[in-house]
Amino acid sequence: MSAAPDKRPLVLVTGASGFIGHALVKRLSADGRYRVRAAARRALPDLDPKVEQVRVGDLGANTSWDAALAGVDVVVHAAARVHVMRERSVRALQLFRTVNVDGTLHMGRSAAAAGVRRLVFVSSIKVNGDSTAPGRPFRPDDTPSPCDPYGISKREAEEGLRGLAGEAGMQVVIVRAPLVYGPGVKANFASLMRLVRTGIPLPLGSIHNQRTLVALDNLVDLLVTCIGHEAAANETFLAGDPEDLSTTELMLRLGQALGRPARLIPIPQQWVELAACSVGQREIAHRLCRSLQVDTRKAATLLGWHPPLPVDVALRMTASQFLASSGQ
Repeated sequence: MSAAPDKRPLVLVTGASGFIGHALVKRLSADGRYRVRAAARRALPDLDPKVEQVRVGDLGANTSWDAALAGVDVVVHAAARVHVMRERSVRALQLFRTVNVDGTLHMGRSAAAAGVRRLVFVSSIKVNGDSTAPGRPFRPDDTPSPCDPYGISKREAEEGLRGLAGEAGMQVVIVRAPLVYGPGVKANFASLMRLVRTGIPLPLGSIHNQRTLVALDNLVDLLVTCIGHEAAANETFLAGDPEDLSTTELMLRLGQALGRPARLIPIPQQWVELAACSVGQREIAHRLCRSLQVDTRKAATLLGWHPPLPVDVALRMTASQFLASSGQ
């Protein structure tokens, strides 16, 4: 007697080897409500055997999605050329557009042609801009104001997907995320943890900005909500943790999570920003000293979504993995 067909919706996650995509695949495979297919450039041996894996090439205008999209109900598109601090290529915008715009829209057209019902696009708060004024957090309906090639490419991808949704009838959900941290995080957040662990005094004791971050588990929880919630159709949401932190507060809490109190010198914020800019570190200066706040109330109102993981718990999880991987 043959087994009954599995009628659970099939979700395809692109960029399944990346920081966000990999965590999302694991969450979905544990969730039980969905069949899961992971698309990546390489095999992922640590996934549940029930997760179907499909190899795809580099994201671009000629990527073949036929095998990956067969029978899929929902796509979460997490594959992208990610933002890199101090991008030095004079062709940066072209490179970002090749992957994040041409590749994304080709995937979107392929998904619509394959009969995909909904596409959830992992975008960036950089579509809104790089900083906010006090008491003026970014909102989903703000006029986009990207300031760098990465943000521009994400905005163009969003606009193209919205147009495609109108033409093809496929639902498009956009989720913009600020800086994402969690176990296994690399780049600038890992650098902050390394700095705190050294015990070197840092001139960050009087930074009174406010920044919204998002823990990986909180972002993944919002993406899972957007996969299945009917009210998410053709909407844009902003992700964020339940509380914002100043740079000073973040360093202090990181020190607590790492078991090494942060040694912070109370130097005026303006001096820190000026010094960093004077040595060519303008983007780092802006991230350390300026505010970037996100209003997540739309997700709460329409979807009933609230970030489940408190900041301190997320920082402890991040620090624990960092210490383990460092042999400490």
